[in-house]
Amino acid sequence: MPAIEVGRICVKLSGREAGKKCIIVDIVDKSFILITGPKAVSGVRRRRANINHVEPLQDKIAITRGASDEEITEALKAAGKLEEMKQPVKPALTMA
Repeated sequence: MPAIEVGRICVKLSGREAGKKCIIVDIVDKSFILITGPKAVSGVRRRRANINHVEPLQDKIAITRGASDEEITEALKAAGKLEEMKQPVKPALTMA
């Protein structure tokens, strides 16, 4: 089972979106991937991310390479994972 593949659900490990779930949309090269939340679902906007900054989960949805945010949202609804994507994995750090 390849860990980094299109449609794999991951968790961001670093940055302002740390702890939020995202989906791999495309593989740029051996070090970078294109991810999205989509922003309306989990708050992660479409961006390039380092492979070392995401942790792949067991879940995967069926999407095509470079799918739009609307197509991804529909695939999440069909798989019954829409509510699961909205929940952060760990609470984000807050400034006190």
